[in-house]
Amino acid sequence: MNIRMVLLASAAAFAASTPVLAADAIVAAEPEPVEYVRVCDAYGTGYFYIPGTETCLKIEGYIRFQVNVGDQVGATDDRPNDSDWDAVTRGQVQFTAKSDTEYGPLTGVIVMQFNADNASDQNAVLDSAYLDIAGFRAGLFYSWWDDGLSGETDDIGSPVTLHNSLRYQYESGTFYAGISVDELEDSPFYDGETSNNWGVAVGLGGTDGAFSYQITAGYDTDNEEGAVRAMGTVDVGPGTLGLAAVYSTNPNAYYNAAEWAVAAEYAIKATDKLKITPAVQYYSNYGIDGSDFADGDAWKVGLTVDYQIVDNFYAKASVQYLDPEDADDSTTGYFRLQRSF
Repeated sequence: MNIRMVLLASAAAFAASTPVLAADAIVAAEPEPVEYVRVCDAYGTGYFYIPGTETCLKIEGYIRFQVNVGDQVGATDDRPNDSDWDAVTRGQVQFTAKSDTEYGPLTGVIVMQFNADNASDQNAVLDSAYLDIAGFRAGLFYSWWDDGLSGETDDIGSPVTLHNSLRYQYESGTFYAGISVDELEDSPFYDGETSNNWGVAVGLGGTDGAFSYQITAGYDTDNEEGAVRAMGTVDVGPGTLGLAAVYSTNPNAYYNAAEWAVAAEYAIKATDKLKITPAVQYYSNYGIDGSDFADGDAWKVGLTVDYQIVDNFYAKASVQYLDPEDADDSTTGYFRLQRSF
């Protein structure tokens, strides 16, 4: 037997005498359970369940680019002779949370708004934040006096419409009625005081087929003056006719543009994407003279054009001409692009 055969035999004998050790088993880690976002369709489109809860959340908002035009439209204290145009940008996001309770849906809303006149002149504001349950609403929100006709010509609302308020509103399918107590400390004062002003407002409205209506009233306790307003719209031909009238006993937080005013517009649905709205407003005793309305009257005419470029993206252009009896006339307007989501 040669050396080669001896070596092979020795190797075979060693292998046979060596115990075979089993390799450690490879155990795969159990995957963490994944809770996918569930759609919540109980409150309409866009809601989803917050993972691990029964609360439904909706996130929406818009991005807006706008160019304002008019005399001194971009003027400020440090730029008193600025040009007659000014570009601004806004981003707004709204969070709406809803959950079922024995009293009905519990709603919470937060609206944040971010505005930029330029890179160094920007601000972030809380545009709304309120809770709502069983018709009761409390927090920072817009009053009924923020509502208006669909165009941009009418001037029939409060100078400040966002208040800390407590409100109750009854709603049926086609009718609502409510009352609110509003903190008016950032509204105009005409009696020389700057106290923690408050007021009471009431609103009712509804729809009846092609007709809609709204009546709003408010009493400013500090200025001891009040105002009342009525609005209505009705479908006529290819568009919607809107009419409004407002009366104020004297300048107050709810209305201070004139002693009384009437407005009219006709929103023409030219195509599925194009709406054209000519409008006019007449003011009696326009403006403020001390703590009273002035004696002169005023006229305002305007045109607003809305065009939907694609879904959730539209353009708007508006121009307004104001001719007061006791002041210089003026022309203002803007062009807007807005993407909603």
